[in-house]
Amino acid sequence: MNLIRIGTRGSPLAVWQAEWVRSRLLALHPQYKAELVKIKTTGDKITDVPLARVGGKGLFVKEIETALLDGRIDLAVHSMKDMPAEIPPGLSIGAVPKRENPLDVLISRNGHAFEDLPKEARLGSSSLRRGAQVLHLRPDVTVHPLRGNLDTRIRKLETEDLDAIIVAAAGVKRLGFEARITEYLPEQIMLPAIGQGALTIEMREDDESTRRLIAPLDHRETRLAVESERAFLRRLEGGCQVPIAASAKVIDDRLELTGLVAEVDGSVLLRESTTGPVNQHEKLGVELANHLLEKGGREILENILGRSMQDLAK
Repeated sequence: MNLIRIGTRGSPLAVWQAEWVRSRLLALHPQYKAELVKIKTTGDKITDVPLARVGGKGLFVKEIETALLDGRIDLAVHSMKDMPAEIPPGLSIGAVPKRENPLDVLISRNGHAFEDLPKEARLGSSSLRRGAQVLHLRPDVTVHPLRGNLDTRIRKLETEDLDAIIVAAAGVKRLGFEARITEYLPEQIMLPAIGQGALTIEMREDDESTRRLIAPLDHRETRLAVESERAFLRRLEGGCQVPIAASAKVIDDRLELTGLVAEVDGSVLLRESTTGPVNQHEKLGVELANHLLEKGGREILENILGRSMQDLAK
């Protein structure tokens, strides 16, 4: 009997996601067996330092991608928002299942919505993107770095005397913590991360048998939306070191994309939207990024990254 080896991180959320893919594959291909191979990544080992300080995107996928290239696993399941803008040579995104809710949620200790948080509230966040958007609207709030698995972050709401935390709705829903949600944050308040709420099934580029196995899990609208967001990310050369956000939606034969670049302290926040034919989804992402660069995004990136971004002027 054929065996499919599925690489995943060992966190509860990552295992849930990999198990979800495993169950769908077995339902489609009952003649196969599938097992999870748990791999500890650099991001799992470094839990006391903000991601922006230790390399950002790629920390949760590099070791898994190495196992995929080495043939120790047949496919890998990742949160799409953990994926670097560039995929390593020899690998490809084989399928993008239907997206879960892409929004962020607020979980507050005393049931306060975002706008009702007390003055100088203590808010926990795991990303510069969230922190910048919070500070842009509420400069009085103090943002505290928040690392760890989802259940750990929810627990820190009490143990670190925080008034609220912001986390992704998708993970909260997948792990059954939905009752803890105080408020779904609309995109006008908190534009999501690139790829948030979506999964990716990564595979070796030349592995046509695996591509055929996972093809039915691919969701066209989700893939197009995510590819547009990732084109935006690539153009800005973004990672966890820069507050960048984007959200795309496919409506009939058109795609709507909103993108954002901000200073870390929220003092400057550039946000624009565009729409166009769905068959130009990646072009729309690049064009929106170029527009934000021209409006001041280039200066923001240079300030944060501390180096010349001459290549972005092209």
